[in-house]
Amino acid sequence: MRSPILRTAARYLLPLMLLFSVFLLLRGHNEPGGGFIAGLVAAAPFALYALAYGVPAARSALHVELHTLIGSGLLIAVLTGMASWLSGKPFLSGLWPGEDLPFIGDLGLGSPVIFDIGVFLVVMGVSLMVIFSLAEE
Repeated sequence: MRSPILRTAARYLLPLMLLFSVFLLLRGHNEPGGGFIAGLVAAAPFALYALAYGVPAARSALHVELHTLIGSGLLIAVLTGMASWLSGKPFLSGLWPGEDLPFIGDLGLGSPVIFDIGVFLVVMGVSLMVIFSLAEE
């Protein structure tokens, strides 16, 4: 039997912790944070949700297959490295709007942010795959 307090906490903490992980992801270049720690923080509420409701409910709350998360994160990271390589710089060099990326416009997002999004997806997917497989056994 699962606790109603744990179920309620899991339901309310899920969106709050996901929002906090996005905050960590976006501030990671100037202060502590980044894709790795944001991916771990994003995996934590789904682990809590799996404890409260079970792994099948947590997988359906995720709305994305874990292999898709990992694969898309790896693809984003590799494409970010290739973009700098194709622009004549070393692999995984930072590209910034205005000087290197005129097609992005005034968003102010450089390629390190995009790379961190890929790392975020990979870390979240691998962490959840380990947690879910251990919880199912």
